[in-house]
Amino acid sequence: MKTLFVSYRVTDLDRSLGFYTALGYVELGRVEGGDGAHLVILKFPDEPAASLELVHRPGDGPVDVGSGFDHLAIQVETLATTLETLTEAGLGPEPLQYPGGPHGPRTSWLTDPDGYRIELVEWPSGHPDGITAADFA
Repeated sequence: MKTLFVSYRVTDLDRSLGFYTALGYVELGRVEGGDGAHLVILKFPDEPAASLELVHRPGDGPVDVGSGFDHLAIQVETLATTLETLTEAGLGPEPLQYPGGPHGPRTSWLTDPDGYRIELVEWPSGHPDGITAADFA
């Protein structure tokens, strides 16, 4: 088994698509549903398959993120460059953080139009992609 993608319900599809494409996602395709509902499937250009689905169901009213969902983590190659690009796009990333100390990962946070939190992560040089059991040894 493997995780295929994360799916977010969004209030304003055009606004959310603007945010996520400015973040670097590209659209793979759309599925039209009844009652004005749409699913938009996204991925980063270097990903082999979808990693995010935006679900727009206008009949359900505005999105309330609530307290059950925490955040989406996205790995970036160079966080400083990413933060510059996102700032220029008007996405307002938060300042650089070092949650694991000076030799750990570098992170920053931003929030999408519906209030979903996104953690941007740059791993230290030589660290494998993602979190593995080795990180807890």
